Amino acid sequence: MSQAQFGFSHEIGAFAGGVAFQSDFGVRHDFETNAGNTGFGIGLVHYMNFSYRAECNCYTPDTYFNDHFKLRSELSYNSTKLEHFGKWVDKESVYGEQLRAMKGEAKVTDIGMQLEYFPWSIREFTARPGAWGPFVALGAHYSIYDNNTYSTLPGGLGNPGNVYPDYLPDGWSTEGGSTWSVVSSVGTRYKLTELSDLFVELRWQYYGDDWVDGLKKDPKLNEENKANDWNVWFHFGYIYYLD
Repeated sequence: MSQAQFGFSHEIGAFAGGVAFQSDFGVRHDFETNAGNTGFGIGLVHYMNFSYRAECNCYTPDTYFNDHFKLRSELSYNSTKLEHFGKWVDKESVYGEQLRAMKGEAKVTDIGMQLEYFPWSIREFTARPGAWGPFVALGAHYSIYDNNTYSTLPGGLGNPGNVYPDYLPDGWSTEGGSTWSVVSSVGTRYKLTELSDLFVELRWQYYGDDWVDGLKKDPKLNEENKANDWNVWFHFGYIYYLD
């Protein structure tokens, strides 16, 4: 009944891929950091397709919005093991030893929505197996995170002598929490069959909190700490049209 009233059909799917996590672990703009602090992400997606009504096997009114936008809901999870990289870690000193011993893991569960814009006609894409359907998207997620920051030195981070000075007195945490995040992505679909698509997507996600990784430098004392935690996803997925 709701489909007939609002005029849309449903799609469901799943995706998996890699995540590069940018945080207080490592050095900003450092290749070793970017390559080392990587993990994985998986997710389930649901789409409202406004161009087609499944209950009558017919198209909806031919408006620009119906033919170029889809609304995506998502439940996803990503996990990244973290450690310090860069020139400061390589130094044979007490500070270098403290950084080398500090480890962490950011585990984040997301639920949210984003609006996807397809510059090419959704109707034409749907009707042609083998077609490509590029898209861009913007949305918001509620992110629940769990971090596990620790040190391999005797006494762990509970011993102030094991903690790098920038994270004293209270610049590390294992409590976890939740925050909002902004997601923006670019990708494309490939029409596999009449009722299924493949897709690939590159996503940027910026968290509203700097504690997702379990570390937070005081921005008043550390000018390099200009941004909250964020990550980049690259994943592949499969979508099925509910008929």
